[in-house]
Amino acid sequence: MTPKINWGIIGPGKIAKKFTASLREVEDANLYAVASRNLQRAEEFAKENGATKAYGSYEEMLRDEEVDVVYVATPHVFHHAQTLLCLRHKKAVLCEKPFAINRQQVEEMITTAKENNVFLMEAMWTPFLPHIKYLCEILDSGKYGKVKYLSADFGFYFPFDENSRLFRKSLGGGSLLDIGIYPVFLALHTLGLPEKVEATAQMGKTEVDEVCDVIFSYPNGAKAELHSNVTKDTPTTAYFELENASIKIESKWHNPSTVVITTAEGTESKTFDVASFGYEYEARHVQEMLRQGKTESDVMSFDKSRELISMLDEIRKKIRLEY
Repeated sequence: MTPKINWGIIGPGKIAKKFTASLREVEDANLYAVASRNLQRAEEFAKENGATKAYGSYEEMLRDEEVDVVYVATPHVFHHAQTLLCLRHKKAVLCEKPFAINRQQVEEMITTAKENNVFLMEAMWTPFLPHIKYLCEILDSGKYGKVKYLSADFGFYFPFDENSRLFRKSLGGGSLLDIGIYPVFLALHTLGLPEKVEATAQMGKTEVDEVCDVIFSYPNGAKAELHSNVTKDTPTTAYFELENASIKIESKWHNPSTVVITTAEGTESKTFDVASFGYEYEARHVQEMLRQGKTESDVMSFDKSRELISMLDEIRKKIRLEY
């Protein structure tokens, strides 16, 4: 029997709850421990989600030799320090996106992982999802020609609350890092690095972007129009115009969804269902990498994370958003 891989959680919030639900779908995965600076919160999360142990400090959990890998699920601004802490305790890390607040922090995380010979990956679940893999297979095949245009949005209405993580500048708030990262990643993943980046934003009372619009221009004439919004619900679809077809990923495109292909001959669609929230695919990949003794993902590689954070840095510079 293959031994189980024991997961530890730092940051018992909403995203961690979804992740642990998905973890139940992963073969040989075990939710072993959860840590919070508030012991009661950790104990409540452990009880609700079936974790074996609860810790009132991160260091205490990281000293537990039974913990194999840690999922960091705290607000953006804490990713850097908490990932470094895990890595220095020789714990493998799956860190929620964005990896960190800027490229400099990401480079330090990567360097520390290499120095300690420990696995590290940004929890960008998109490339592991079946419908995105299906999309990429179609694009890579070239059967419908090259991509000429991409539009992708992600928006939802969130009532303004200056104390919410989403609006607090001190916690890395704003639409870009929280949800705009998804359309940006999709463009990078399917079209590569652009030669020109344009960006505008609507800044709110707390000086973070509540709406962000980005245009990527490519050497071959292709364009990507990307939108994020926390002031209203948007279609949250992705649309690719190719030379001989169009491909639409229906709402919500960043989740397992339906892919619709339209050509001169007609329309065909394929729907992708999952047993849980969809995080099981990235978790399963992490376990595969650990069993193979890898210290870097061969899908969500360090270079992928570098490209993503560099693009986010450039967009933030253009919309004058500094943390």
